[in-house]
Amino acid sequence: MSALPVDPHLYLTFLAVMAVMAMTPGPANIFAVATGMQKGRAAVLMAVAGMNAATLVWFSAAALGLGALVKAFPEAFRVLAVGGALYVAWLGAQAIRGAFRTAAEPSEIPVRKGRSAFVDGFTVQIANPKAILFFTAVLPPFLDVNRSAAPQLALFACATIGMDVITMTAYGMGGAALKARMTDPRFQRKFGIAVGGLLLLASVLILVRL
Repeated sequence: MSALPVDPHLYLTFLAVMAVMAMTPGPANIFAVATGMQKGRAAVLMAVAGMNAATLVWFSAAALGLGALVKAFPEAFRVLAVGGALYVAWLGAQAIRGAFRTAAEPSEIPVRKGRSAFVDGFTVQIANPKAILFFTAVLPPFLDVNRSAAPQLALFACATIGMDVITMTAYGMGGAALKARMTDPRFQRKFGIAVGGLLLLASVLILVRL
């Protein structure tokens, strides 16, 4: 057995594949944009933390044999993904509803602090079919059966979460940059509709990948 925890060639290939996957717009990155637009930079960081906490759960599940569980109980994972998609769609509908409030209502979009952004981010990622696909189809070929699984998964987790943090944060901060214009009521309405549309798009992406 090699002294190295991972096969260097496989790991470099994994890094390249992961970089592409992390940068590709999907439910998680779109959710990060919507969070930045609606709640600002601090909420983006909490949402990113929540999404990557879910990724850690997936890596833990992978260590316990996630692939075998998915094959044994495929409908359970499908229900989980559908539930997550409906939750994201509900967030989108709420954002659009908020864009059409009457003038008597507060002019600022309500900002639910820290825990909400973290939990919302966790919910999006734990039900993200892209994550399920990654851990059941993309990751297994990079695991070397002649090496201990735990060190390999630890290194793959570091690379995955590191790249996801960078890309999700970049997407989210881009959305947050638009928040400064929220003092303009007309922009606020368009902005609310855009946020809702992004969240609804994220929910559709989750459903079509089932």
